[in-house]
Amino acid sequence: MPRLFTGLEIPHDVAFALSLKRGGLTGARWIDPENYHITLRFIGDVDGGVADEVADSLDRLSNSLRFAVRLTHLGSFGGDKPRALFAGIEPSEALSRLQAAHERMLQKAGLAPEGRKFVPHVTLARLRGSSAEDVARFISEAARFEPLSFVPARFVLYSSRDSVGGGPYVVEQSYPLAA
Repeated sequence: MPRLFTGLEIPHDVAFALSLKRGGLTGARWIDPENYHITLRFIGDVDGGVADEVADSLDRLSNSLRFAVRLTHLGSFGGDKPRALFAGIEPSEALSRLQAAHERMLQKAGLAPEGRKFVPHVTLARLRGSSAEDVARFISEAARFEPLSFVPARFVLYSSRDSVGGGPYVVEQSYPLAA
């Protein structure tokens, strides 16, 4: 049974720049740069029939327009018990529209609605045992975050093995975005 999600790939040059932020945070399990991505919609574990229907449904969104993505800052999820360090993305109406289209299309394919609010980001590390103070210090001591921009040419359907996250991820199918 594949575990699926949709997302945007991070170009190699942007991934390299993000990877330079690695290191120096206690309790961090750093994500390999080749597994950096922006999740659009987590689908979860599905059988082969549902996976095929999802792939076919997403094909209808492949003519969505290209847009710029801009990563602007470091942040963390989890508050007093941080669980992830991420690179945050500047709000983008085009990105939000693409994610909402994924949500609508996948609900039409029979999937339950996503219960979490869409917060676009690139996870850099999973955290275990890092204190909120450690994370705040790491973010404040990290070199100034120079914004990183790119224009994705496609979105993808990823699969992953059942794990605690962080990859490896496999591109099952890709869908071009219109220029």
